[in-house]
Amino acid sequence: MVGGCCSGGACGGEEAVDRTYRKVLWVALGINAVMFLVEIVAGLLGESMSLQADALDFLGDALNYGISLFVLGKVLGQRAKAAMIKGGTMGLFGLWVAGGTLYNSVRGTLPEAEVMGIVGFIALAANLSVAAMLFAYRKGDSNMRSVWICSRNDAIVNIAVILAGGGVYLTSTRWPDIAVAALVAVLSLSGAFQILRQAAREMRHVAAPAE
Repeated sequence: MVGGCCSGGACGGEEAVDRTYRKVLWVALGINAVMFLVEIVAGLLGESMSLQADALDFLGDALNYGISLFVLGKVLGQRAKAAMIKGGTMGLFGLWVAGGTLYNSVRGTLPEAEVMGIVGFIALAANLSVAAMLFAYRKGDSNMRSVWICSRNDAIVNIAVILAGGGVYLTSTRWPDIAVAALVAVLSLSGAFQILRQAAREMRHVAAPAE
């Protein structure tokens, strides 16, 4: 909480929440790191842009969880600065995916629908487990909110990847895969905007002179 509620440090309740949240973040980091390796290999072998985009999203989330662990327990201003870094990273990721999507829409490679479906289901299970663990912290400061937005967006993308695999199978075209990669870009840019806006508001609050 802003300013704390006990003199000389955090309250016992806050410390308990921090310990629990730290454990959740470590588990989430591990899941995302493993899923990055799974999806990047599957995306390259299956020639799926949506899987590759989601794999890099897993990597970005793992890095974001690491940043969150580093600033956990620090003052609001430091947490807000970390959220700014994460929001900026998410925005750059969205721009990169948008560029890759445009490139693949011209390149014309047909992805493997079966690979997209199977890996999409595995990724969805992983992200739903992370989202369930983080649900209780979705309305915290910008740092906590950024973690929740990442996990929420990932679950949405995984459902879209599964549907895209079915679309590729039924149409024998790459366009469902391209559409999902574009969705990843939009979600990343939208999430970045939300995180940066809240972090900037918190930084202004910290910078404002005390009454």
